[in-house]
Amino acid sequence: MNTPIIAVLGLGAMGLPMATRLAEKFSVRGYDISSERLALAEQAGVAAASSAKDAATGANVVLLAVRNRVQLDEALYGADGVVAVLKPGAVVVLTSTVGIDAVREVAGQLAEAKLHLVDAPISGGPVRAGKGDLLVTVGADDAAYAAALPVLEQLSSTLVRIGPKAGDGQAMKTVNQLLCGVHIAAGAEALALAEALGLDPAVALKTLGAGAAASFMLGDRGPRMLQAYDAEGAEVKSRLDIFVKDMGIVNSAARAVGLATPIAAAAEGLYLIGLANEQGAEDDSSVIRVVAPRRRHTT
Repeated sequence: MNTPIIAVLGLGAMGLPMATRLAEKFSVRGYDISSERLALAEQAGVAAASSAKDAATGANVVLLAVRNRVQLDEALYGADGVVAVLKPGAVVVLTSTVGIDAVREVAGQLAEAKLHLVDAPISGGPVRAGKGDLLVTVGADDAAYAAALPVLEQLSSTLVRIGPKAGDGQAMKTVNQLLCGVHIAAGAEALALAEALGLDPAVALKTLGAGAAASFMLGDRGPRMLQAYDAEGAEVKSRLDIFVKDMGIVNSAARAVGLATPIAAAAEGLYLIGLANEQGAEDDSSVIRVVAPRRRHTT
């Protein structure tokens, strides 16, 4: 499969830049339920399809950028599910974080239809997705991995085949998300504390970024945390309810193997409070408003 025909299903914050990146090199058809996202995809050189089945018909690689297991099942087996139109030997590349057990179950279902699943959750954010600068952790057998390799290489700056089974990539992404979720929550606490102590949070953020306390998440989310109290809020690049899902996966996986993860559990609690506060559709940087519901000082 030297020149794969690719269908990208889900043109959201990550799906659209991935589709755009792939369209630089391959023939790509995209589909999303949002007409606005489809229009953006067309402007970026992605052929807009009228349905998921339309996008997948004739494709030998289907890349899924869905939010959760429900959307995954709908994309594969729903009324517009693509399994019905894929030919034996086609490859489904799952870039989403949906959990180890879910992926292994879906892999078994696809194998019955003689379809391959490449478990390839991604990390890095929308900007890096558009540049082909993602971390991709893969679980797949030899045949599936070889078939998907041109696609994976186009999207990634760091591509790691974690293991030979679907679910291996999810396992590594689960560990990754533990740290990401904790780092965002810790960054929110730090900036809230800085302001509560009378410091300018913008100065505090710049200072922290220059020292040992720096992290990718602090540098990426920190500026948006400073915007979280504005009337319009921060630009939504990663929804808070995504980390409700992801930290749920983290803590469930830890319980399944009898491992205590008290820091991850505390972080999950903050995201759940944010969800209860109707912040689920806001950027995950808005978790700072869970720690400190209002600003103490004007800057």
